[in-house]
Amino acid sequence: MNVISNILYWISTGLLVPVIVLLIFFFVRAILLIGSFFGQYMQEKKAAAAMRAGIADLTPGGLDAFAASLPARPATLAQAYAKKIIAEGADEARVDLALNDYELAADKALSTSKVLTKMGPILGLMGTLIPMGPALVGLAAGDIASMAYNMQVAFATTVVGLVVSAIGFLTQQVRERWLSSNLAMLEYLAQVVRQSHTVKP
Repeated sequence: MNVISNILYWISTGLLVPVIVLLIFFFVRAILLIGSFFGQYMQEKKAAAAMRAGIADLTPGGLDAFAASLPARPATLAQAYAKKIIAEGADEARVDLALNDYELAADKALSTSKVLTKMGPILGLMGTLIPMGPALVGLAAGDIASMAYNMQVAFATTVVGLVVSAIGFLTQQVRERWLSSNLAMLEYLAQVVRQSHTVKP
């Protein structure tokens, strides 16, 4: 039994360095995400407001004018897929495919935030529990310096993991909200496109 316990102890302590390295990597990734998020948020907000104004009273007869109002080089996913839906309007199956593609692209856009949200607490907890073993060993041996160092590592990994998770969670919530709003606009646009091709002789 002691052999098995020692093996588990060696495995867990050996994981400390990879856990810390991964935490540092995800922390840097979270900081980069924050940096790009605000620019993307302002861009999405401006583009969504313009699209919503054009779609609010959109009718089959005004579809050409709405298509002309879209930028030649789309800056957001919603604009790109709006152009695609209008271009594929004659084929209902391809319109549905474009909507499904948008949902997949939206899910992909959320992937980084989702990973940070889940991996932050996991790595933080691992980084907390792993040093506790050496800390208890140091306490039993009367090595207060070793115990203090391991406790410092444990608390630091917890804090970093929670920060990573918080950034991931906040960005995920905001992105989900604007992506869902864009999906609703695209679905309405698809209905108008279908109607425009239905009424044509």
